[in-house]
Amino acid sequence: MVAEVESARKREHRTRSELVREALRTYFAVGASIPVAVATAAERRALARGRDGIRRGEFVTLNDLKHDLDSRPRRRRK
Repeated sequence: MVAEVESARKREHRTRSELVREALRTYFAVGASIPVAVATAAERRALARGRDGIRRGEFVTLNDLKHDLDSRPRRRRK
């Protein structure tokens, strides 16, 4: 994010403080109108099962997943 702020700051010839103030103004103005999603009972149960699985060590790290996907043979598209 820091790099993005610096890029925008330079592009717009503004200070970091100006960008942050504008971002906060937008956040507070728009934030109240963003709808909040409420999880259904089924979604809450699925989340609980997932958390239980993680506690039991039943998960794959992102690096493991990437490695597995990279090492799989590729199928040619027709």
